[in-house]
Amino acid sequence: MKLYSGPLSMFGAKAEIALHEKGIDFDLVMVPFEMKTLYQPKHPDVARINPKQQVPVLIDGDLEIFDSTQIFEYLETIKPTPALWPSEPGAKARARLLEHVMDEIYFPPIVQLMRLAQTPDDSAAVTARAAAGAVYDDVERTLGARTWLAGDDFSYADITLYMAQLFGERWGVPMTGVHPRLRAWRDRMSARPPVAKVAGAMSRYLLSQGRPLPPFLQLMV
Repeated sequence: MKLYSGPLSMFGAKAEIALHEKGIDFDLVMVPFEMKTLYQPKHPDVARINPKQQVPVLIDGDLEIFDSTQIFEYLETIKPTPALWPSEPGAKARARLLEHVMDEIYFPPIVQLMRLAQTPDDSAAVTARAAAGAVYDDVERTLGARTWLAGDDFSYADITLYMAQLFGERWGVPMTGVHPRLRAWRDRMSARPPVAKVAGAMSRYLLSQGRPLPPFLQLMV
């Protein structure tokens, strides 16, 4: 099995953590990436397999798939244990919805903030920070006494929020004192070896490029 990712790919990191959590052997291929030119030139396998020409891309024998959520579904099918979707229907539905919210509701404002890095007081940047912060508020309210986001079982939803909020912290949407449950959850996440392995590698890459790290990532270098 081969996973194509990038040193600063949130979605690639999701897939990589899932593979480690599942205990699946795979080769990691980091595609060309530079801070100024980003993913240029495109890796030929990524360009061929994914019409969006983006990582992650997974190759397993003659199967070639892309999109982190589709990779999650494939991994769950070929290696059901350890399960990364909860077995209880309600918890599974919550986990799937949270994974979708992080990808489609939370992360787009973070991408907007990346584009507006030079004008953080722009009204669009203010709106983006508020939209992403509102997701933290919602999850803080619903997390309650649960250990993991969807219930007692660690899931793909936890992987997705962790990687998404990593970028949120970097681009001006931190978890604050009004999010104590989420911050405790993040500490639990950071302590998981697969998470530490992937987030630590990303942190070291950022340092190599002279980029600052949020405090929680400084502990993982």
